[in-house]
Amino acid sequence: MTTLQERRSWPSRMVRRDSVLRRLDWGLVLPVIVLGVISALLVYSATRAGHRADPEAFLKKHLLNLGIGAVLYAVVSSFDYRLLRAYAPILYGLSLVGLIAVLTPLGETINGSHSWIVIGGGFQVQPSEFAKVGLVVLLAMILGEPRDGEVGPGRKDILTALVLAGVPAALIMLQPDLGTTMVLGAILMGMLVISGVAKRWTIGLVLAGVGTAVAAVALGLLEDYQIARFTAFVDPTADPRGAGYNANQAKIAVGSGGLLGKGLFHGEQTTGQFVPEQQTDFIFTVAGEELGFLGSLMIILLIGVILYRGLRIAVHAGDQFGTLVAAGVVCWLGFQTFENIGMCIGIMPITGLPLPLVSYGGSATFATMIAFGLLQGVHARGRSL
Repeated sequence: MTTLQERRSWPSRMVRRDSVLRRLDWGLVLPVIVLGVISALLVYSATRAGHRADPEAFLKKHLLNLGIGAVLYAVVSSFDYRLLRAYAPILYGLSLVGLIAVLTPLGETINGSHSWIVIGGGFQVQPSEFAKVGLVVLLAMILGEPRDGEVGPGRKDILTALVLAGVPAALIMLQPDLGTTMVLGAILMGMLVISGVAKRWTIGLVLAGVGTAVAAVALGLLEDYQIARFTAFVDPTADPRGAGYNANQAKIAVGSGGLLGKGLFHGEQTTGQFVPEQQTDFIFTVAGEELGFLGSLMIILLIGVILYRGLRIAVHAGDQFGTLVAAGVVCWLGFQTFENIGMCIGIMPITGLPLPLVSYGGSATFATMIAFGLLQGVHARGRSL
């Protein structure tokens, strides 16, 4: 039976220097919680009109995804990230197994991309989302351990990183999923730069990336709809009822919100279901129309705070491995945020990337919460911020 002294000591244990609450990065946790609440409201607004039988169907599933994501966050953040060095090849290998499984009869095509494995009960898994986690951890292991006499990664380490990043990228392009391939490229480039590679490598890789993109188009490696998306980005009026439709409707929805928006659940474009896939790829258009410029800006600022905390965690990490893990997560989430919001307002081509933590989707939510857990884990064992 608990004594009075033990009960009195419980609050003091919770605020001790080594307690769980004291080790949490609240500058990271609080924006994540607020974004989760905002995402639930936006998903409900985007889906309630299209499902009269159960207007809350998507909301319920989204809340379940957020709950599972919170558990993943807690588990990953409590794990000593330094032990991930030993498990990095295993995590990377498992991600490749998932990507290969998608290309077998187990895979399913949804919205033009053969990227899913249906597990029943209305749930699907997208292995490419978890490949981002596997690549971040593996690259941190390779680039975070310079050889004797070397300040940064040597040529052998760089070439190894390029090959190992190229394998999942090639498998994902076979689906085809250009957006996620671009995210992997952003992770690779960011982690290489932060690891201290020579400038000639950075310049060479940028030129190689441009050359690869040109060759992919010239050789017909991209699907017709992917090429059409880029064409529509350059000239949205060229095919307003086809490839340019999504981009045009997205800009109409965002622009119609004005400064303060039309009010939550009162967006005409959203209620009328004019923007396709609005709960996933185009969730930002709901914010633009119903919350306006100020509401959209708040979402951007919240994500910005998370990215800023991620950079601070990278700077104050206890070792180079932790620095690269945190930096890889920031590169991943930063690029994906820019691409998603950019395609909603017409400054980036449509690639089908979700807005981290805000868009509806189980695999994307789980992978993002794992990424936040990695940041929290590095913070808990880093130098004082």
